[in-house]
Amino acid sequence: MPTKLVIIPTYNELENIQKIIAKVFSLIGDFHILVVDDGSPDGTADIVKSLQAKYDGILYIEERKGKLGLGTAYIHGFKWGLARNYNYLFEMDADFSHNPDDLIKLYNACEIDGGDVAIGSRYKTGVNVVNWPMGRVLMSYYASVYVRFITGMPFRDSTAGFKCYKAKVLNKIDLNKIRFKGYAFQIEMKFRAWKLGFDVVEVPIIFTDRLEGTSKMSGGIFKEAFFGVIYLRLASFFKK
Repeated sequence: MPTKLVIIPTYNELENIQKIIAKVFSLIGDFHILVVDDGSPDGTADIVKSLQAKYDGILYIEERKGKLGLGTAYIHGFKWGLARNYNYLFEMDADFSHNPDDLIKLYNACEIDGGDVAIGSRYKTGVNVVNWPMGRVLMSYYASVYVRFITGMPFRDSTAGFKCYKAKVLNKIDLNKIRFKGYAFQIEMKFRAWKLGFDVVEVPIIFTDRLEGTSKMSGGIFKEAFFGVIYLRLASFFKK
């Protein structure tokens, strides 16, 4: 019976996708992978499909038409995994900014230590970011400070995108009502899990900026996050 599904959203990850898939499947622990590709024009999806015979029954792909947003890609993956009875569902980038070896740490934080959601945290033990310019480090760090101040969440890395969820958390969150698609999606998912009373834990990791491919970060994504946390906080006053 499948237990662990790693969801990897992709858009133009030609340089990274084959290597990240091979690395995840080299880990001990029987991880499966679902790639959610948003119509990459560089042939990312074709590479994944060419590998499916080699990784039969453990590598899957869902192809979507056009760039529909990071948040909707993960929600698509969550629903796909829940329908197939996976017990643990992971979010991970394709570009090696998240070290695949740390999937085991996130899993253990839930399965062994009893967490319901495990966050791969860049700021749990200081600032553990490699290859980012100082301006981006400061922006990211103080974005998490801002989110903590506005929402009341206690997490040091509230914007992190490397996570493990127990299936019961995703079944409890109404995924159809998740509002945000970009950077704020990561905040909203943590906020909803936290407000529902689940045990959300932070696991220290080292984040390394991508060496190949192009970042998908934009000013619009930060704007969504800035105003999104205010919306989350205000909306929470009207919900039980």
